[in-house]
Amino acid sequence: MKTASLDIRLSPDGRVAARQVFFARSLQEELPIKRELGDADPRSERVRLPAMFQCWCDLTFLHWRYPPESVRPHLPPALELDTFDGSAWVGITPFLLRNLRPPLLPSLPWISHFPETNCRTYVRGPDGRRGVWFFSLDAARLAAVGGARFAYGLPYAWSRMRVARRRNQIVYESARRWPDIHAGTRFVVEPGEAAIEQPLEAFLTARFRLYSYVFGSLTFSRVEHPPWPLQTARLMEARQTLTKAAALPDPEGAPIVHFSRGVCVRVGFPERVR
Repeated sequence: MKTASLDIRLSPDGRVAARQVFFARSLQEELPIKRELGDADPRSERVRLPAMFQCWCDLTFLHWRYPPESVRPHLPPALELDTFDGSAWVGITPFLLRNLRPPLLPSLPWISHFPETNCRTYVRGPDGRRGVWFFSLDAARLAAVGGARFAYGLPYAWSRMRVARRRNQIVYESARRWPDIHAGTRFVVEPGEAAIEQPLEAFLTARFRLYSYVFGSLTFSRVEHPPWPLQTARLMEARQTLTKAAALPDPEGAPIVHFSRGVCVRVGFPERVR
């Protein structure tokens, strides 16, 4: 059966336009927003009072090894850099965000569906809980950028973005518009077969807290979702300046790449780190 997804493109005047394209096994049919808590990854914390719901679709994880001393200075003192096999890991994750909505309200056309790309590393809080520290998050909706910067203190940027399927490949593109114009990406990925989660995959993807500063206080927000349905993936093309914009050294070597059709997510309110 074929179902619809969004192909988000830039028009000649710079505006983002969306049109329907069709492909098999669409995530919008396979990952309904309304789900039972029992579907959640058993490693995740329960989000009893969600601030919002959303789905992260057609997502690619790209990860590079970094020397810990290159990443640690960019973290708040209260957070410990989380390492695997003696290395820090920096990830870039482009995807299509769908069905963004608050509790009790439906998602809205256009504004609830848009591309996003984040650049991140992995940390432990003072209590030892693992989570994510974001260097940047690019999104194609200015309202979402403003709301997330205010409510969660996350370093969101407004960007022109595109996510499109091209035969058996997925193309991700972004060009930052605000608060600077110095970062962009282009990735072309070819998803492969289902992947079995190994310890490294769990370290890189099974993360259920995000840390940020809200009004000067370090906070964490709980994130609950099912286990990632991971696939292998081939990186056909890669250009990015997100790491440079974050004042990180350029990554060395080829990244580790995984693809996922996605998960639906419950995000909690920020809580102060104590």
